[in-house]
Amino acid sequence: MPVKNRFAELHDDITAWRRDIHANPELLFDTHRTAALVAEKLRAFGCDDVVSGLGRTGVVGVIKGNQTGSGRVIALRADMDALPIHEVTGADYASKTPGKMHACGHDGHTAMLLGAAQYLAETRNFDGTCVVIFQPAEEGGGGGREMCADGLMDRFGIQEVYGMHNWPGVPEGMFAIRPGPFFAATDKFEIVIEGQGGHAAKPHDTIDPTVVASHLVLALQSIVSRNVDPTEQAVVSVTAFKTSSDAFNVIPSRVEMMGTVRTLSAKVRDQVEARMQALCETIPAGFGATGRLDYERNYPVMVNHEEQTEFAASVARTITGQCEDAPLVMGGEDFAFMLEERPGAYILMGNGDTAMVHSPDYDFNDAVIPTGCSWWAGIVEQRMPLG
Repeated sequence: MPVKNRFAELHDDITAWRRDIHANPELLFDTHRTAALVAEKLRAFGCDDVVSGLGRTGVVGVIKGNQTGSGRVIALRADMDALPIHEVTGADYASKTPGKMHACGHDGHTAMLLGAAQYLAETRNFDGTCVVIFQPAEEGGGGGREMCADGLMDRFGIQEVYGMHNWPGVPEGMFAIRPGPFFAATDKFEIVIEGQGGHAAKPHDTIDPTVVASHLVLALQSIVSRNVDPTEQAVVSVTAFKTSSDAFNVIPSRVEMMGTVRTLSAKVRDQVEARMQALCETIPAGFGATGRLDYERNYPVMVNHEEQTEFAASVARTITGQCEDAPLVMGGEDFAFMLEERPGAYILMGNGDTAMVHSPDYDFNDAVIPTGCSWWAGIVEQRMPLG
């Protein structure tokens, strides 16, 4: 059986860690309890070094192999934070904190990497150094960026870095990956339209910002359909539309909109932002109003490196016999910051027929724990084999 027997033995323990983390979710950088639990376990496993507080609340463990002559340093990364969603699973271990839950499986990622760390610290069946990274604030806070800015890669001499995410709708334990752009750049924007308010019965005495904003919403959709090369991918979504008045008989003086942009290349990202800026200036001006765009670049495109992607797939095939080609994902992933600093790869592992991530009824599938642990351990043992 390609799934390591040791992880079958540890399955109950790892499941208990996962459910404890699930019951006590923490958001963004406020992962103090989770980080303390991780650091405590890494020390109990006998890691050669455990460092807390990197990237505010990140934790890093260092495990040296039985040999280190290769000089290789491979890092494995898991995310620790939850989401501001109220859980409705009804599980015995459901969130104890209303309005917060592990709706993306980071509890499972953290628990599986802890299981892999325990095994690697016990066996040390590799030639080199393994660095296990437990990152806060993946869900919008840019914890990966913060850990890199704190010197993560240079401080620990990391040469390659690998990550994993569970994927609902894919059979339990099945893997999927792709080289090159994989997850989209995720930007957000706010647009303010200023007009001249007045009585709804006298629209001719106003400059109606709701009409201006409505035209602008439609025009923004033309960026993807008429400006972006059809062979490229982009999404422009206006997700909120608020006026300065709630009265049925008042034309407001101000409209605020917000939304998100998703792209899979730096060129298209630049193009979309430039076109949005032009439309937000010229369309309001045509009606006698003014428009202001605040555009914030968030996570960059996550790009898998070709050699490391093939290696990650080969490890997956030793476990399950196959590794599928993954589709492009227009969601974001801040592992992108780590892949900008070092070569590496990010893989998806099937969570089975479960609710989709970011849903209030989602739950990580504990049955896949041994498979995920085996992949992480396999990355280390196969990339740094003993001579």
